[in-house]
Amino acid sequence: MKRACLAWVLGATQLLAAQITLAQAPSTGSGPAYPARPIRIVVPFPPGGASDVTARMLADKFASSWGANVVVDNRTGASGIIGTDIVAKAAPDGYTLGFVALSFAINPSIHKLPYDANRDFTYITVVASNPLALVVNNNVPANSVKELIDLARAKPDALSFASSGTGTSPHMSAELFKLLAGVQILHVPYKGSTAAHPDLLGGRVSMMFDPVAAILPHIKAGRVRALGVTSKNRSAELPDAPPIADAVPGYESTSWVLIMGPAKIPAAVSDRLHKETVRALAFPDVKERLARMGSDVVGSSPQEARAFIRAELEKWAKTVKAAGITSAQ
Repeated sequence: MKRACLAWVLGATQLLAAQITLAQAPSTGSGPAYPARPIRIVVPFPPGGASDVTARMLADKFASSWGANVVVDNRTGASGIIGTDIVAKAAPDGYTLGFVALSFAINPSIHKLPYDANRDFTYITVVASNPLALVVNNNVPANSVKELIDLARAKPDALSFASSGTGTSPHMSAELFKLLAGVQILHVPYKGSTAAHPDLLGGRVSMMFDPVAAILPHIKAGRVRALGVTSKNRSAELPDAPPIADAVPGYESTSWVLIMGPAKIPAAVSDRLHKETVRALAFPDVKERLARMGSDVVGSSPQEARAFIRAELEKWAKTVKAAGITSAQ
């Protein structure tokens, strides 16, 4: 009799827990609780990059928490425009999400787009940001950002900077530096950061803005010198490199990743996506892996994410115009 009663109590407890879980899950209106079917996260970049790796970490956490299938779909091409357009034109039900990076904020100033960044998306959260390091080769007679600016002003276009390609975060970080510091430095684009490193180390180009994680081994080996970082605060990986903003007021340029969906996702669904993303970012294994990638966890609110995008769009529009960058470059 006692065993039967105990079994009944346990069964009733499990049923109540299930009912509470269902009650807490948001509904998309008259339909079932969210999520009720597989979720697709569109990453407009190739597999293996920082955006892809971060998206897959979150997808795993979502799937584990919700018991739902969460698929990462790499849709590359046209500087991320193809994959982003898929998100813009998806049904606003929370089952198609996008994972975008800095190029999302730069593209409107360079390319004619099939979507509007201010109108066509629901911003969930800025997931993480990744500072870049300003490094010079060992032949450059400058040991601080101020000394580098003085050198560039004394000899316009005598210095050169490498980038991983036109319109990339290293390129745009340098163009913003030129604009705010009032200096002229020659741009030498390469097909990726790795391709630029031999010429940087060999002294054939003077300097480069590069993600901290990518250039850190060369800094530690003494092959290049780090004069500063592009974030507002010092990087944990480069504690001796001050923020460039200390010498160039208003300067900030970080690579970042943001999760979003099409416009008009129901508030209950977007709120749940935000809460679940922030929860996933708090896991020690996620924080540790992001740190190894040189990324800082952000987890902003949807309102902060939208304000951030607006500020980024404005900043890079001014920078692109000042630099005279076009889609033909």
